[in-house]
Amino acid sequence: MWLGVQKNLPNACTGEMDPALCFFPQNLVANIKTPMFLLNAAYDAWQVQESLIPSFADPHGLWRECKMDHSHCNSSQMQFLQEFRNQMLNARNVFSKSNQNGLFINSCFAHCQSERQDTWYENDSPRIGNKAVAVSVGEWFFDQTAVKAIDCPYPCGNTCHNLVFK
Repeated sequence: MWLGVQKNLPNACTGEMDPALCFFPQNLVANIKTPMFLLNAAYDAWQVQESLIPSFADPHGLWRECKMDHSHCNSSQMQFLQEFRNQMLNARNVFSKSNQNGLFINSCFAHCQSERQDTWYENDSPRIGNKAVAVSVGEWFFDQTAVKAIDCPYPCGNTCHNLVFK
């Protein structure tokens, strides 16, 4: 396997499946005992552009406008993106079962919501149930409440700072 990295993966995972699959979070998190908080946009803009529909997989540019600005997606493209969201939500099931883990998954077309002040803790930061990202993470971190916040499907997230590319 890749430069011997298999020896650094949990035996509980590599003993159950192809070690290459142990790089995917849904197969790895069950073996992690440290509490974790999952912060993710259901429609992660980077994943959509670079992993889900990379340019080489769209040689005729049928997805170009949709990838750059989700408001330009047609109904079949939006259905595809909804399925992407559903698969991500299904993949986090094992993660969600642990009471020590928290999550905040909004219906934004965004990426890296924790490193920018406007998406972390501004008055108009993205919210689920009237709680901003930073508030949800803080309540989880300081054991004030269990946080398992999942936004309803797009176009639900009316507090989003959706990324639009030129």
